[in-house]
This record gives sequence, structure tokens and C-alpha cells, in this order.
Amino acid sequence: MSHRKRIGRGTLATLSGATALSLVLVGCSDSGSSDGAAPTGGGDLVIGVTSDPDTLFPWKATQFQAVNVLQNIYGTLTELDSDMSVVPGLAEEWETSEDGLSLTFHLRSGVTFQDGSAMDSEDVVFSLESIMAEETAAVAAASLAAVESVEAPDETTVVLELASPDASLPANLASVNMAILSSDDTEEELNSQPNGTGPFTFDNRVSSQSVTLVRNEEFWGYPAALASVEFRVIPDESAIVSALQSGNVQMSVFDDPLVAQTAETGEVTVEATAQLSYHALMLNASRGDLADRNVRLAIQCAIDRQEVLDTAALGEGEVTGPITSPAYRSDPQARPCPERDLGQAEQYLADAGLSEVTINAIVSQGEYATSVNEAQNLQAQLAEAGITLELEVLESGAYVDRWVAGDFDAAVALNGGNPDPHGMYGRYFTSDGNLNPVAGYSSPELDDLFARGRAVEDPDERREIYRQISEHLEENAAWIWLFTSYSYTATTSSVQGFTPMPNGSLRFLRTTALTS
Repeated sequence: MSHRKRIGRGTLATLSGATALSLVLVGCSDSGSSDGAAPTGGGDLVIGVTSDPDTLFPWKATQFQAVNVLQNIYGTLTELDSDMSVVPGLAEEWETSEDGLSLTFHLRSGVTFQDGSAMDSEDVVFSLESIMAEETAAVAAASLAAVESVEAPDETTVVLELASPDASLPANLASVNMAILSSDDTEEELNSQPNGTGPFTFDNRVSSQSVTLVRNEEFWGYPAALASVEFRVIPDESAIVSALQSGNVQMSVFDDPLVAQTAETGEVTVEATAQLSYHALMLNASRGDLADRNVRLAIQCAIDRQEVLDTAALGEGEVTGPITSPAYRSDPQARPCPERDLGQAEQYLADAGLSEVTINAIVSQGEYATSVNEAQNLQAQLAEAGITLELEVLESGAYVDRWVAGDFDAAVALNGGNPDPHGMYGRYFTSDGNLNPVAGYSSPELDDLFARGRAVEDPDERREIYRQISEHLEENAAWIWLFTSYSYTATTSSVQGFTPMPNGSLRFLRTTALTS
């Protein structure tokens, strides 16, 4: 793919401690709709996607397709720019008290929701308190674990009082799972009629066919150049390629390098971007034989991760440990059995009093392209160690429902990454994390490490804490981390101004235009 831009480990590694520092400092620049000038152009962009969003409610969105739609409709207090640094969003600036226990946000004036109502501090208080409330079942609730209270001294000021300092909070607030909603709206209403403050507004949805957004003329930043964006559901990726080459679709993001290769022609270019997201075999340590650490370690030792990467993604990526955040990246060699060791796998099973074991694994079909190939390769490798992996292939929505409920023994998964490691794992591997039922594993040691990692601001000290977290997760085989890979953004020659991001965000649709 001659036009592809390759970003490998070296590039990610150069995003050093300076990146970590940028996550905790006050943001004061106006990111507007871009990192530079206002976009020019216009047009109606059609993006080919393989699945219909499974929800339009941002606090519960985990499916990639849903997140990509909703992040263009809703606003957050902070945002991430193209360098993954925290920049202003609905809050134009913020400051932290000297003791780190108070975080004050100053909101933009004149921001409105799609329905025309004003966004103010009351909406921010409502949103953050609702996310924290257990009955909401918000997927990012753990990101606010340090917050004791949310107060609004006036219409444009919000103060978060913290039980302990939280260096990860500004970055975590940039997730669409932390979207600021109108205090007048309900989940039921928003699932049919989203009402956000983002660069695009919801226009219409045809179930299993399309979701269409239109330019928000009242957006607080530069108005988007595009008049509309249609996310068109085309379940077969080869059909998306044909639609790109015929011009019926102008953009699509693939995760399968083979599909990306077939897409690139004279009129279609493909750009590869290294992703913070990671492929893993998630093990639910609360169920059956997987409750035994020796069984989990046997699975870890029976897998050649490079073979999974080569089989599923043509080797386009890197074997990874748990943490992919650039400034805190795990060493994949620092784990039991960094290379496949069937003898050691057999010994771990023997230590568990077993010679063979059977595990059910759920697999998503449609959310990302390499899932079934990964699952089948894992199945074949584990069989050689006396471990039977029974695969249950589910459509995307059914998979997400089972995953969120923790209703699985194992799950072949692609999870989103984060520039801050607490944002990646605090909600999974702490005993009170709201997604701990999904992880199925926690310990007092991890609880203490995560609490310390969240509270410490010194980059070197934080790196050491998260190294210990990574070591603990690997030595207990909480999950089996496999590899990171690339996203492949295919665009026709008429698409200008789009910037792919390492977290897979489509944030820069706001700077995109179509040329004739």
C-alpha cells in the first residue's frame, strides 16, 4: 500500500514523559474544530461501516461503531488533540488546587444543545452525578471514583472535590462515555433522538441501514465543513471496498490489512495508523476452572502471540503487554512464558490437578474484521495443550450485551486504549470498578496500586506504579494480552482534511471536507 503512513513502536515510544505531563496540566488553548484554522469545503460524506450502532446513549456506548457516531454528536469537558494531549472542550480552561483535591472547570459561554437549550453548569453537575450513580450503569463510572462532590458556584463554573488527587481525570473526561447531557433529557429519549453539543447533530436513523448527522451551525468551535455525514451499514467489507472504488462511499476504516490492500486504487488511498487499542483473550477469573491461576497461566503459556498476529493481521502490528499508553507502555517480554512453552503449559495444568480443560469463548462478528481468525487460531493453538476453546460467534449487539454482563468464560476482544493507563484499566481491575464483573479479577494489591497511580503526578513514580500493575496482571494471567495493530483509513481522492488518531477516534470529521 504505497500511500500508507506507517507509525510503529519507535514513534509511539517517542511520546514520552512529556505526553504524560500534558495530561495533568491546565488546558488553555482553544482547540475549536481543529488544531489549526477553520476547515473549508463542504459536501455530504458517506462512511461505510459494518455494523449498526447498538446504542445512541453515550454513557453506555462500548461498541466502536456507536462510539464513532456519538463522539461527533456530543461534547465533553476536555478533548484529545491529534497528539493525544488534553485540550479544552466544553471547559475552556481548568485549574487544580495546590493539594490536588479540587478541580475547577470554567465552561464556555453560549454553548447550546441540539434542541436549542443552553448548556450550563447545571447540566455538567447532572451529567457527572448521573455517571457516578450506580443505577445509571455508566461504563465510565470508575473514572470518577475519586470525586466526592460536584458543585456549581455559578452558571459557568463547576468544581470537583476529590477524596484524593487524580492525575488521570482530565484525560478520562475526554471520553464520549463522559459526555455532557442536558439535565432535561432521559436515556429513553436520547436513544431515539440524541441531543448533544458536538460539531454535528443527529438527523435520522434507518435501522440496520444508516445513521445520518448534519452540521451543527451553532457549534461553539469552527462549524464543520461537511454538510452531512452518513454512516452507511454495509456488513460485507468487500462490498465496502467496491462502494469506495465506485465512489458511492467516500471513506471507511478497516482493521484487516488484507482488505485495506484490496481497497487501494488510483482513486482510493489508505493510511495506516498504529492504535492504542489491544487484542486480548479476556478470561473471566470468577468462573469455573478459570478461577485457578494455574489454568490461566497454562493458557498464557500455550499461546504464540506472534502466530495470532501473523494469522489474523498478516503480522501488521506488535505483540503487546497490558498497557499501551505511550508513556507507560508494558514490556511484552516481562511475563511468564514470553514465548510459547507447551511443556510449561502442561505443568501448570498438572499443578491445577487437570490434564485437559474446556472453556467457552464468545466472539464478535461484525465489530472488527480479525475476530474470527484470531479465535480460530487461538482454538488451534490451545488444543495442542489439552485446552478446548469452544467458540460462540455472536453478532455485535449480542456480543456486547453478554460482554457487559460478564456472561462468558472467555471473550476474544478488541478493547480501546487510552493515553492514561488508569483510564484503560481502573474500571476493570479494581474491586469496586464498575466493569470488574467483565474482568472477573481484582486483588487488594491491585486496588492499592491503582489508588496510588491515580493520585501520583510525578511521571517517573507513575511509570513504576503502572509497571507493577502490568507485572501483577501478567503474573496472574488476568487476561491474555495478544497484540496491537493498525487502523487503515481508506478515503477517495475527494476527501480532504481528515486526521486519523491512535485511539481510533473520528474526532476530525469536524475538519474534513469533500472537494469536487
